[in-house]
Amino acid sequence: MNIKGRLAISLVVVLAAIFFLMPHLKEDLPPWWSQYRVNLGLDLQGGMHLVLGVDQEEAVKGVMERLGDEIEESLSEKHIRLKRIKLEGYQTLKLSLLSESDLKETTETLAGDFPQLVMSSSTGGEITLSLSQSEIDFIKKFAVDQGIEVIRNRIDETGVNEPTIQRQGENRILVQLPGIKDPDRAIKLLQETAQLQFKLVDEDHDLERALKGRVPKGSEIAYKKVLEKGTGRVIKNTPFLLKKRTLMRGDRLTNARVRVDSQFNQPYISMDFDKKGGKQFERITGANIGKRLAIVLDNNVYSAPVIKSKISGGSAIIEGSFTMDEAHDLAIALRSGALPAPVEILENRTVGPSLGKDSIQKGFLSMLIGGVLVLLFMALYYKLSGLVADIVLILNILLVLGFLAALNATLTLPGIAGIVLTIGMAVDANVIIYERIREELRIGKTPLAALDSGFSKAFLPIMDANVTTLIAAVVLFEFGTGPVKGFAVTLSIGILSSLFTALFVSRVLFDFFLKGKKVTKLSI
Repeated sequence: MNIKGRLAISLVVVLAAIFFLMPHLKEDLPPWWSQYRVNLGLDLQGGMHLVLGVDQEEAVKGVMERLGDEIEESLSEKHIRLKRIKLEGYQTLKLSLLSESDLKETTETLAGDFPQLVMSSSTGGEITLSLSQSEIDFIKKFAVDQGIEVIRNRIDETGVNEPTIQRQGENRILVQLPGIKDPDRAIKLLQETAQLQFKLVDEDHDLERALKGRVPKGSEIAYKKVLEKGTGRVIKNTPFLLKKRTLMRGDRLTNARVRVDSQFNQPYISMDFDKKGGKQFERITGANIGKRLAIVLDNNVYSAPVIKSKISGGSAIIEGSFTMDEAHDLAIALRSGALPAPVEILENRTVGPSLGKDSIQKGFLSMLIGGVLVLLFMALYYKLSGLVADIVLILNILLVLGFLAALNATLTLPGIAGIVLTIGMAVDANVIIYERIREELRIGKTPLAALDSGFSKAFLPIMDANVTTLIAAVVLFEFGTGPVKGFAVTLSIGILSSLFTALFVSRVLFDFFLKGKKVTKLSI
C-alpha cells in the first residue's frame, strides 16, 4: 500500500477516536452521539458496593409451601379429605388422610400431578413427600439466578448507569451501584422480597384468644405495620387473624403502577393480572362475597377490604400510608417480580463522591507525570525520532480513550493503571524499533535501508511480547471480577492500540517525512 493509503487509514482511525470522545468535550450534541462516553466506575465517582447472600433453603421452603397448597387443592377437587398437611424442616411434606381407603387414589394423584416429589413412605393414612437432591440443587441455583435478574430489573428502573450485578460464589450476588444518591433507599429496594399473597381473614375465631397463644388450626397472626414518614419507625402495629391458605400469589401480576387518590391525595398501587390471574381473582372474590380479603406483601398486611361483589377485569389495588417514593419503589418491586428467597447484606461499602474525585485526580496525575517523563526521555535520547515516538504515544492514548468511549466502557482506578502500563508498553515497542535501526546504521546501511530493516526485524519480537500479554489480559477478563476486569479491558485495548501505532502509524510518519528525499543522516 502506498504512503497516501496508509496515511488515510491512520487519519480515519484518529478521527474516529475524536468522534467518540466529542461527547466529553461538547455538551449540546444529538442524543445518538452523546451516548458514547467513558463511564466512571464505583471507585472514581462514588457509590455502593454490596455483597448479598441468598437464603437458598428459604427458596426450597417456599417451593414446598406452594406445592403443599397445590396438593391440597388437587386432592380437594377429587374429594379426598386431608386431616392435615405439614411442612417438616424445609424440604419434607407430611400428609395425613382422614380415610385410609383414599391412600391408593392419593398416591396415584401425587405421582401423576407432582412428579418432582419423591414419596419416601406411605403407611396407613400417612404419606411423606420430599424433593429429589437434583431438584433441590436446581431450586437453589435458580434462586440465585432469578435473584440476579430481579435485582437487575429493579436497578434498571432506578436509572443507575453502568451497575455491576453478578453471581459471586455459590449463593452470593455482587452489586455495585456507581453514583447512587440515596444508599438507604437502594438497600431497601434490593431487600424487598415482594412476595405478594391474597388470604382470607379468619372471622370465625376470636383474635384476642389467638393473640394469647390459642391460634386456631389452619390460621396465623399477621400484622399491619404503619411506619412514621421520614424515620421508618413503626408507630402502629394492627394484628389480623388470617387463614394460612394462600388463595393467590403475585406471580400472576403483569403490571403495577402508582396512582393518586383524588379525594385524599394519597398514593396507592394499581395492579393488573394476566388472563389466568384475572379469572382466578374473579373466582376468589365471587366465592367469598361478604368476607375480608387480606393483601399481604412480605408478611405485612397492607389492607383487608370486605369483598362486596365479584371483581372482574383482572385488577386490584394496594392501599397504605405511603409516601410517593415508597409507593414508587413498591411498584418497581412488584413489576420486576418477587425475589425467590430473602437476601441478606453480607458486605456494604460506600465510596463517597469526594473520595472518588480525589481518586480521579491522583489517577490522572500519575498518568500525566508518567506520560510527560516518557515524552521527555524519548525526545532527549532519540532526538527527532523520539519526537515521532512522542506523537505516536499521544495518538495511542487518544485511541485507547476513544475505544473505551465507543464501547461505553467503565473506567476504574485499575483501568487507569492499565492505561499507564500501556504508555510504557507503547514506548517499549518504539525503543525496540529504534535500537534495531541503530544496529543497522552501525553496520553501514543507508538511513532508509536501516529504517526498512529496523521495522522488519522488530516486528516479530514486538508481536510476540504483546500477544503473550494480550493472552494474559484475556484470562484476567474471563476469570476476574470487578476492578480486575477493568484493568484487563484497558490493558487489552492498550495493547491493540500500541501495536497499531508503533508498527503502522510510526512507519507512516517516517515515510511521510523521509520518502522521496535524499537522506544522509537519521536523527536517532
